[in-house]
Amino acid sequence: MESLIQEFTAEITDEDGHAYTARALGRKRADGLWSGYIEFRPRGRGGLPRRTAAETTQPNLDALRYWASGLEPVYLEGALERAIGRSERTRSSR
Repeated sequence: MESLIQEFTAEITDEDGHAYTARALGRKRADGLWSGYIEFRPRGRGGLPRRTAAETTQPNLDALRYWASGLEPVYLEGALERAIGRSERTRSSR
């Protein structure tokens, strides 16, 4: 089950000018470690949510929260690019 780790206040835009809100999510793995990833939700009408692959692996939930607390907007911009690229690769492989 995934857990909400942090919601970010910065609005992130893609290269086409579409705006997203971002939040860090985490999931405890079978080996006890925590994986963290970023989810982007489009602002306004339409659009698809985007999600990165795992951005980090941390030993516990507190460490994952600490990781998320240090993410700056420039990191989120890069993560959005990775999430969009991941979505496009998934669609093209179908």
